[in-house]
Amino acid sequence: MTTGILCRAYDLLLDELGPQYWWPADTAFEVVIGAMLTQQTKWTNVEKAIGGLKEHGLLEIEPLAEADTGLIEELVRCCGFYRQKASRLKGIAAFFAENGMDNVFSLPVTDLRKTMLSLKGVGNETADSIVLYAANKPKFVIDAYTTRMMKCIGIEGDYMQLQQRFEAELPENVDIYKEYHALIVEYSKAYCARKRCNECILKDLDENGY
Repeated sequence: MTTGILCRAYDLLLDELGPQYWWPADTAFEVVIGAMLTQQTKWTNVEKAIGGLKEHGLLEIEPLAEADTGLIEELVRCCGFYRQKASRLKGIAAFFAENGMDNVFSLPVTDLRKTMLSLKGVGNETADSIVLYAANKPKFVIDAYTTRMMKCIGIEGDYMQLQQRFEAELPENVDIYKEYHALIVEYSKAYCARKRCNECILKDLDENGY
């Protein structure tokens, strides 16, 4: 992709880092669980919690929906806000148990997103992560890394404004959306979080050209 600042940024990031092959999960439901747990914590903590849930057979819909809340709390304690997250994991598992994940994920993108947002504990970023990485439908995920990176190249806005900008400029392609989000996260961890601004490969990009 070579047209527009966001497409050019994607090319630069992909050339620099290579494919990221996100989301690291064995099933769509594991993606859902990861998206819920990663709120306000590091992915290493999520991996630990997922490992514990998997050992107890709780990375499946019905078993998690019926599991003892106290057990779930212990297994996700490492992710912080563990009581809240345990309750919300049971809630979303119960929702899928009642409605069927395949049925829910067959909804059109807009309806699926609204459905996810109606669930307790699911905000924009979590909903879009589920839509994109679990349901494999085109909805670009915006997170704090994306907001910060965009500001550095002269693009500002709230969640929905940035999402609309990405979706307007990029091809509507699930694989590109997945890859781009992953590249932003990994690049931001390596450069932005370490304040390596002088080394940034995007520093010459701006709204007026590149």
